[in-house]
Amino acid sequence: MVTKQDIFDFLSRNGFRPDDTVTIHAALRQVGPIENGADGLIDALTEYLCDGLLLVPTHTWANVNPGNPRFDVRETVPCIGTLAKVAAFRKDGIRSLHPTHSMAAFGKNARAYIEGEEKSGTPAPVGGALSRLYDVGGKVILLGIGHERNTYLHAVDERIDVKNRLAEQGFDVEIVDWNGNTTLNRDYHPHAVAGLPEGVSGCSEYYPNYNKAFEVCGAVTYDTLGNARVHICDVRKMSDQMMKIWSRADRDMCVCDMEIPESWYM
Repeated sequence: MVTKQDIFDFLSRNGFRPDDTVTIHAALRQVGPIENGADGLIDALTEYLCDGLLLVPTHTWANVNPGNPRFDVRETVPCIGTLAKVAAFRKDGIRSLHPTHSMAAFGKNARAYIEGEEKSGTPAPVGGALSRLYDVGGKVILLGIGHERNTYLHAVDERIDVKNRLAEQGFDVEIVDWNGNTTLNRDYHPHAVAGLPEGVSGCSEYYPNYNKAFEVCGAVTYDTLGNARVHICDVRKMSDQMMKIWSRADRDMCVCDMEIPESWYM
């Protein structure tokens, strides 16, 4: 069983500081038993990051759409797994009001960090909570999964204005806040990528194409926690490497499996 001390040891040996800003995506089944389950994992992370901030994605992109244009932060259940579903409704955190890509924030200045997310016009706009991980030198933990679930990379796509990432047609979303007050987010544009193979849900399925480039520049390192392989990602290094690649690329690298030429990132 993975204990709190195991989580502390993992964070310490991988260079995490108590004042870091960290976001985590997890497939808990890959890890195996964890002391006190998903709550235990969150408890351990928040205790270690005692002077920092933990951000747990609580996304709702599968159930907030033109057919159901409403996000209630108190009730709308995340669509991405057990950790998200637990984090979304914990009383010691605060869930952001982003209509499709909300996050539960735990720690110092949590409310300030997620303030204004209800105004987001896209999944990961510049200046939004995901994008600002670059500004604060944040880190991403991918626990038992790979870059295909690395939501932060959408923020890089938006930062450098990659084409063919957002729906041309937007829709209005009703947002209900923590106190039951309602606002309207007008003309919200979700993810939409043309030209993907049948059965592929989004361009993120091809984000692993970046893996070798990330390894070369030290943007990603690896460890294990329980039975799971873990990617430990440096947000600034990932972003800078992606921006270098896109400045040299002659095609979209995330609409099919491809090996990115070394000349684009070396």
